[in-house]
Amino acid sequence: MRLDKFLKVSRIIKRRTVAKELCSAGKVSVNSRTAKAGTEIKEGDIISIDRGDIYLEVEVLSVPEKASVSNPEEVYRLIKKEKRSLDSLF
Repeated sequence: MRLDKFLKVSRIIKRRTVAKELCSAGKVSVNSRTAKAGTEIKEGDIISIDRGDIYLEVEVLSVPEKASVSNPEEVYRLIKKEKRSLDSLF
């Protein structure tokens, strides 16, 4: 499954277009490598997302076969979630 679709289906990011924009801006990495929206995701991958105010790191537990997931906790495990104040970024 493509990275942008996985982020949307797993409900990590609400919209696929937002996921694509983050990937294009170099804010998403898979296994410590900057990733494009079309990067294929597989079980065991570590996805890092830096949105500026929030930093997320998740491990992919399973890749769903269909586009709807009833329980997102079965799809990924949260490794790290860091909230930052915008003042500390400048």
